[in-house]
This record gives sequence, C-alpha cells and structure tokens, in this order.
Amino acid sequence: MSAVDTYEHLHIELRGGVAWVTLNRPERLNALNPRLIAELNAYFSGLHARSEARVVVLRGAGRAFCAGLDLKDMQAGGAKKGVTDYLEVQKNVRDIMLAMRRCPQPVISIVQGAASGGGFALALASDIRLLTPDARMNAAFIRLGLSGCDVGVSYFLPRLAGASVASEFLLTGRFMDAQRALSLGLASRVDELPALEAEAAALAADMMAATPLGLRLTKEALAFAIDAPSLEAAIAMEDRNQVLCTQGEDFAEGIAAFLEKRAPRYGRKGEAS
Repeated sequence: MSAVDTYEHLHIELRGGVAWVTLNRPERLNALNPRLIAELNAYFSGLHARSEARVVVLRGAGRAFCAGLDLKDMQAGGAKKGVTDYLEVQKNVRDIMLAMRRCPQPVISIVQGAASGGGFALALASDIRLLTPDARMNAAFIRLGLSGCDVGVSYFLPRLAGASVASEFLLTGRFMDAQRALSLGLASRVDELPALEAEAAALAADMMAATPLGLRLTKEALAFAIDAPSLEAAIAMEDRNQVLCTQGEDFAEGIAAFLEKRAPRYGRKGEAS
C-alpha cells in the first residue's frame, strides 16, 4: 500500500460521521491510475474502529463510476513491465478490495454509468450497491487477453449471485445492466442519481442509529457468515458479538432510548474494549 499525504483524485467530505468519497477523474471515467490506486488504498486501509467516519458512501464524479484500470496510462509508462512489476500493480489494486472488506465501516456504492473491471470489483466489494438506470457492470479482464477472474471478482460474484451467473459474466465479459443486477440481488435499488444520493443518506442515517460497536460487528459477522463452514459456526459468531455488545455503556443507552421513545445518544467510550 502506498501512503499519500494529500488526495488528488479522491474527494472526501465528512457529513456527521458519514464520509462521502468521490472518485474524481471524470475526464478518464474515473479509471484507476497509480495515484488513484494509492489514494484508495491509503483511505480504506486507514479506516479503523475509532475513525471519525462510521459509514462510507463511494461514488464517481461525472458520467461513470469507474472504468477500471487506466490502460492508456499504463501504455504511457514506457518500458514493458516484467512479472515482478505487474505483480506489484496487481497487488496494489487487489489490496483496495481487501481494505474495503476489512474496514469496520459499511460501504455504500452509488454506481452510475460504467463499472468495468476494477470498477466492477469496487462495486462488488461494497456492502450495498445502488444503481442508476444507465449503470453497466462487467468483468472486462477477459476481453483484454486476461483471465476473467481478477481482484476479488471471482470471490464476490458467485457468492452474491450464484455460480451459473458468475460463469455467465466472467467467461464472456458481458455487461450486466441495472435491471439484471437488481433481479439478481446485486443491487438494492435502481433509480435516478438524486434519488440514490437521498437513499444513500437515509441508509447511512439508519446505520448511524446503531451503536458504533454493533454496526462494526454486524459487518464483520456478515463477512464471516459468507464463508462459515456450518450454521453452528455462524451462530457462534453471532453469540460472541451479542455478548460483546452488552459490555459497553451504549447497550444500556440503546435500551433506555427505545423505552423512552427517543433517539439514542451513543458515545465511543461505550465500545467494549
């Protein structure tokens, strides 16, 4: 992961605990160049349980979410890269998806226009996907002389949509439109961009009504449940999380707020240590 001092291609706005993170290379359809890759890595790997941001909304500036790796930028790099160089590029991109899954903050993606290759992976690595009617997602890798399985897509897609659907799109590189994504359960909602921004804000507000610990452990448990070897293993994780949540002051505040029919007032000191 490359550290960055300032963000050039990411615009980050914190609104009351919700970070609105915008990929900001609209002239290149927010394609991933080395700088944007480094900035995404730095941002998501820098999130932790006590970060000011408790929820992240990820979106793209302009008419696309993310067109994948910036191939023109790669070609402009000059000398042909060897295995070691390409492996470094590969790891830098895939580390974004790992950081998105490992960070405790839920990630809501608003996908408009193209989400190809690495852009598709960014959408799949998110916890919730909201799509505009013109959204089109594909695993573009296989159309570029590569394998269709790249940067986590072959992990996420079959788990989210099933093996047959994953095979259909990874073996062909076909585009998935918004309605197909909605029918497969890959998208929570399809609507125009202003409505999706309002929905993202509403979802984030509902998440902010949970305790910081409860929200974090829910994302963690969902991730583990996907790969749980048995029902018993998933329930064991749930049991552990519920007991942990009872140990902080936020649990008592949540009960009191519910009984008094008021909004809870949670504080970070209420997290279990």
